[in-house]
Amino acid sequence: APSESERLGATALKDVVDLLPGTFYILNPEGRILMWNHNLERVCEMMPEELATANAFEMLDARDRVEFADKVHRMFEDNTELEMEVDYVARSGRETPVLLRGARIDCTGGQYLFGMGIDISRRRAHERQLNLYKRALNAASNGVIIAHNGGADHPIEYVNPAFERITGYGADEVIGRDSRFMAAPGMDADERSRMRQALHAQRSVHVVMRNLRKNGEVFWNDLHITPVHDDNGQVSHFVGILVDVTASKQRADRLEHEVNHDSLTGLANRTLMWDRLDHAVHLAQRHQTLVAAVLIDLDNFKAINDTFGHDAGDAVLKVVARRLQATVRDSDTVARMSGDEFVMVLVDQPSLRFTLRMVERVRRALTMPVAFRGSEIPVGASLGVAAFPHDGHTPADLVRAADMAMYRAKNTGGGVHFYSSEMRLASEARASLAGSMKSALDDDELFLLFQPRMDARSGKVRGFEALLRWRHPVNGVMLPAAFLAEAEESGQIVEIGNRVLDQACAFARDLRHAGYTALPVAVNVSHREYSRPTFIAGIAERMSRYGLPPGTIEIEIPEADLIRNPGLGRDLAAQLRDVGAMLSIDQFGRGISDLNFLQQLSVRQVKLSKAAVHNIADHGRGGSLAKALIDIGRNLDITVVGEAVETEAQVEFLRNHGCDQMQGQWFSEPLSADAARHLLAQRQHTA
Repeated sequence: APSESERLGATALKDVVDLLPGTFYILNPEGRILMWNHNLERVCEMMPEELATANAFEMLDARDRVEFADKVHRMFEDNTELEMEVDYVARSGRETPVLLRGARIDCTGGQYLFGMGIDISRRRAHERQLNLYKRALNAASNGVIIAHNGGADHPIEYVNPAFERITGYGADEVIGRDSRFMAAPGMDADERSRMRQALHAQRSVHVVMRNLRKNGEVFWNDLHITPVHDDNGQVSHFVGILVDVTASKQRADRLEHEVNHDSLTGLANRTLMWDRLDHAVHLAQRHQTLVAAVLIDLDNFKAINDTFGHDAGDAVLKVVARRLQATVRDSDTVARMSGDEFVMVLVDQPSLRFTLRMVERVRRALTMPVAFRGSEIPVGASLGVAAFPHDGHTPADLVRAADMAMYRAKNTGGGVHFYSSEMRLASEARASLAGSMKSALDDDELFLLFQPRMDARSGKVRGFEALLRWRHPVNGVMLPAAFLAEAEESGQIVEIGNRVLDQACAFARDLRHAGYTALPVAVNVSHREYSRPTFIAGIAERMSRYGLPPGTIEIEIPEADLIRNPGLGRDLAAQLRDVGAMLSIDQFGRGISDLNFLQQLSVRQVKLSKAAVHNIADHGRGGSLAKALIDIGRNLDITVVGEAVETEAQVEFLRNHGCDQMQGQWFSEPLSADAARHLLAQRQHTA
């Protein structure tokens, strides 16, 4: 019987190569790939039949091809070993750095290159990180000094360019010396003693003291010293971060204003605002007067930045600040809280009627457009007003109440809103809903229904949309409109979205196991979900965990959301393609459509807005918007889906005008997973 070594030696090469950790390939001298493993298919994003006809030289980055071809030629000529770092270029354009190793093998009269490639992305990233650290040290505006922990001198081993610039000494003049040679004689003895004690005890220390530059000039040195431990846990070096704070010391008389005021507008900042409001409330308690807190949020400020640029945004903020200051008395405070949010503290208010007149004057002042480089920028604001003692007894209560009133104003079209007890009740109701949602997640009260998407011609099921429901212990089954806005605001939407994706993927897996292999499941996601850095990785992980092939999961995002942030939209579309998910545009035609942007996203499917479908009345009247949107989809070779279809007239209109798929109550209400599978079985649908 053959020995174990003989049996292993008889194992076919093609049975082994797929177990190798990197890419494996066999090339002939012309660069044709004769054998490869799955890792090469994955890195190049190519199917086997494509690799069989591909040329290996053309799969590399153009910068690597000549050198690689030359090394391959020399390997075949001189039987030298091939070693080279190259970048594989996948079909999507993604580059993978790879270390190639190969050798010539003479086999049955022919010569071939047997080679392997090891992904060196991590090593490259590590090298880039080390280079970044080096460049960062050289580019840092603060001085960096590294001293050896040896004896009493602590000789300097390294200084960065910023240290040279700050002190005037070149590196060659200080390396090997004790840094104390720069001390300003007779100054800051206590700080120097504290530093010596810390170095002796081998602990961190922060001191501010005066040193001498090379030219003899005294400068203030803010110094952080930190011990550095070697592999054995012993302190081998000390690192000092040196900041020249001379200028700030000289500006001591101006520091108070800088600490308490906003640098852009010159208004009081939030720190000073809280101090002024606290003082105003104390005085109002003593004198039994009114204090009003007014929260002001500019309308559509992001659109100003996006349309006119950030310089225009800054100009608007400065003008708004001046207008606010001009509408109040010297005793009042105008503060910039953050971004485009301002707060006014109005003291000694004789009555709420007086306050209302003041605030109305503010509102009118903010409605005038702002002139900027020949353009007029429209400005509006939402204002919320709360008064002491009616709406709160502490500064925090007052600002919280004004904030709630401001959001009420923003949600009802802008203008001025006073805080009221009704708003407090609404706030408490929202807080209660947030608590209930936590229970819904903990107690597994959220579930999905699945609405089938039908082929407009054949009537076969072409996919499903996952629809969220909440089985509330008191209110019964709740629709998303009743709780998703609060979930979005509180951040709970992220955990809810994770549950939805898990259940949708499980449903898609069950469909595949039942034999329905081409029925995608669509999931709606919000901006708060898909803008998270881990969103794409989460989808990829789920598709792998549930064994779902590319195209099984569709991610539905409203068109307006994508157009609002086109950069994020483009990145998201590309990343979804990379992990095998499909981007589906929801509410197509609800607002302004950017057809060029849709083409950039390479979208394969759009869903007509519900308004476009519902405007189709009996006998197909009023369907001009739906027809135009369908024509756009067909011209761009995009699948068009009509949703919320409820009447026969809508069905006929959409079918007659080329709509590809439809869903809605006319065909089927949202179904449980079991009912959805039963529907497929009834229709004898096979994908």
